[in-house]
Amino acid sequence: MIFKRKKAKEQPVAEPAEDAAQNEQEPKTGPFDYDDIENTQEYLDFGSILIKPVAGLKVRMDVEESNKRVIAVSLEIAESRIQLMAFSSSKSESLWPGISDKIKSDISAQNGEIFTRDGEYGQELLAKVPQQLPDGRAGHVALRFVGIDGRRWFLRAVIGGAAIGNEEAANIVDGILRDVVVNRGDKPLPPAELLPLSVPSNAQARPATPEQNPELKRPERGPEITQIG
Repeated sequence: MIFKRKKAKEQPVAEPAEDAAQNEQEPKTGPFDYDDIENTQEYLDFGSILIKPVAGLKVRMDVEESNKRVIAVSLEIAESRIQLMAFSSSKSESLWPGISDKIKSDISAQNGEIFTRDGEYGQELLAKVPQQLPDGRAGHVALRFVGIDGRRWFLRAVIGGAAIGNEEAANIVDGILRDVVVNRGDKPLPPAELLPLSVPSNAQARPATPEQNPELKRPERGPEITQIG
């Protein structure tokens, strides 16, 4: 009696498993790593952070007063604000646990309230921070803190304004965040080192029509949205 051995191709187990693993590692949405984007000409290039323009978007650069160093890119759209800061990180350890603990500590020290929730990128922080209103009365500002791990980089986003409670504004803000590109560079850096930022050279070369130009004048230098964290 002759037994016929089944051909390996009839049970293609290994190759599909490898393909599935590769597909799981490739993000369908961003923030993206610079090396994953073939053409960045349409982006506003701030050095370590690249922003994809959309109609109605305003941008400015935030400066640390003590040393005049540009530390963040701030965006305004849909009555909402997004502050972005990029840091170097290691391949094996996330910066978010330490940064989120510092945020919680700072907000508690200001007698604010802090909550955690599960978001698109993992655990997020929602905060109510005491703030004096323009008329002198005591009030608060609501903020959302998001931490995103990339390829040897970490992106921190602080979101405020209408996007905290308005679903439509939140979707617009989340869409902008997903299109962010981070350029870590090849220079060796210790974990938690702030990645350098610069004024985009193409900020004044944009079309002038409202449909094409999201109010992209040369970015202003302004204060940080928040000093927390």
